Amino acid sequence: MALSGKVALVTGASQGLGKGFSDILLKNGAKVAMLDINETVGKTAKADFDKEYGEDRTVFLKCDVTSEEQLKDAFQKTIERFGGLHIVANNAGILDESDWEKTVQINLNGVIRGTYLALQHMKKGSGGGGGVIVNTASIAGLGPLLTSPVYTATKHGVVGFTRAMADASKASDYGVRINALCPTFVRTPILDFLTNEKVPDVAERFLQLVTDEEKNGAVMMVTLEGGTVVSFPELFKVAVKLGPPSQ
Repeated sequence: MALSGKVALVTGASQGLGKGFSDILLKNGAKVAMLDINETVGKTAKADFDKEYGEDRTVFLKCDVTSEEQLKDAFQKTIERFGGLHIVANNAGILDESDWEKTVQINLNGVIRGTYLALQHMKKGSGGGGGVIVNTASIAGLGPLLTSPVYTATKHGVVGFTRAMADASKASDYGVRINALCPTFVRTPILDFLTNEKVPDVAERFLQLVTDEEKNGAVMMVTLEGGTVVSFPELFKVAVKLGPPSQ
């Protein structure tokens, strides 16, 4: 997928990985709707991008991904502003074991909601022209993080949901690829105690999942050594011919 002229929507876009994803999309010619709950940081990030890429390449939309109404509205405003939608990055996330219900609402439910909304606008048969969705999981989605069992559960959920939806999209000919990114722990606002600052490296792997037309259902693990597509044992697949997943 060539990115020039394409329209992207990124959640959790104002800082950390989300800002890195927005930057690399802009650098490669896309227009980006930046969604974030933090309006102050979001407007600052947009101002930074305006200086480098021009004011017409981005829009900032305050949005809480746990609110279906706010997320629907943000998708609609993105399409009204830029005339289409081709790329969605469901990236918003937190690490807060003390408020595990909020962690599930943002990290897993937000990804599911964002994926279904993206499909409504992008899939063939519904007036869309196809595209790609990249869901941010974590290396904790591939193995347990003993200090954060709920965070681990949400990220395992993102990986499983992404793989199942990718198969569903292919079987139903949606024309939308769906991939997952599993970065190692890098220094971001939710992990500010770390010293590993590898956001640009993770963004490069994100770009690979966006642009490589052969990647659907891919789970990309990103470590300090680079990126690797994870192979899962094909123990079984359950296929029930009852139509596409319920939404």
